[in-house]
Amino acid sequence: MMITHLLLLLQHLLPLTLSLLHPPHHPPVHVPTLVPHTPTPLTRSRFSAHGQLDFTTHCNSSCFHRGALEEPREQLTEKLAFETLYADGSRTLTTVDVEGDDDFEGGAQHPPPWRRPGGKPRHKRVRRQIYGADGRFNIRGDNFLLDYPFSTAVRISTGCTGVLVSQQHVLTAAHCVHDGKDYVNGARKLRVGFLIPPSINSTKAGLTSAKKPLVRWVRVKRTRVPKGWIQGPQDVSMDFDYALLELRWPHRRPFMRLSVAPSSDDLAGNRIHFSGFDSDRPGELVYRFCPVEEESSDLIYQHCDARPGASGSGVYGRVWDNSLERWERKVIGIFSGHQWLEIDGENRDYNVAVRITPLKFAQICYWVHGNRLDCVQD
Repeated sequence: MMITHLLLLLQHLLPLTLSLLHPPHHPPVHVPTLVPHTPTPLTRSRFSAHGQLDFTTHCNSSCFHRGALEEPREQLTEKLAFETLYADGSRTLTTVDVEGDDDFEGGAQHPPPWRRPGGKPRHKRVRRQIYGADGRFNIRGDNFLLDYPFSTAVRISTGCTGVLVSQQHVLTAAHCVHDGKDYVNGARKLRVGFLIPPSINSTKAGLTSAKKPLVRWVRVKRTRVPKGWIQGPQDVSMDFDYALLELRWPHRRPFMRLSVAPSSDDLAGNRIHFSGFDSDRPGELVYRFCPVEEESSDLIYQHCDARPGASGSGVYGRVWDNSLERWERKVIGIFSGHQWLEIDGENRDYNVAVRITPLKFAQICYWVHGNRLDCVQD
């Protein structure tokens, strides 16, 4: 079964070589500068929220076409403010200013696929997270679990997935730690789990193939959530469904670098990829890839097969790196969940990822580095 999956995987990935021969010719993306103010102490969290792995939202035409260009500057800077939760339950709020982005461009606007020239309406779908034949692959064996990029996927103790983006930071979905009103109960002692292949902990090599990986848990020292997410459950939006976790000590595994999400036309093969811990395959790391179906200013719409538990996975693609002059795997989004999209009376359903815009890149980068000088798009 494993050999069959690998052959299918190679069969699907081979067409990528054609796109690798033709790098895009675009100027570097300008990243604004986030200027944080002095943090303000808040009351301690009550950790009263219940975790919800199956995150679903609804969006209509006005929601779909809403972008950063249409938001007042004050409203956008308010959403880019962020809360910091510490391991002892204390919290702070940091407000910010943004410099070097007079237009506040958050991303390109795109018409829905069925409104594009030549676009064909698809049949109305019922809600599902597996589309057609299940296209997910279980990642097993030392050679895969410990190899990049699969080794960058980690478990979150609240039941989600995360991706390593530095030697001490994990990017995940905000709803994995906060419901929009309060932190979930599981965030009180939040931990990140690193997979350890069974052969490393076993002296009987012949018995390791049937065993599932073990998990080494590390405590989280600090959690950061954008204010754009913390607006109450009734106003919660996928646009800001991301959070950054800082570990108590550095790990030794390779991590994946962040990038401002390019247009899907500038992704090698027009494909995205992510690995996560889907709830229907307990103890397994599950990989999938698929083409981008649609994109708005803040979201990436796709039909990659996924189940609850995959939320928070780092969505990556092969992005052209101007400085290295080659294609690189980079995190361009965070898998959030499921969304019903209703436009002109037509219902479409998608699995959705939050795209990393220039402003979000500036914010997350500041969270990682703690200074502005290291936060330029490369």
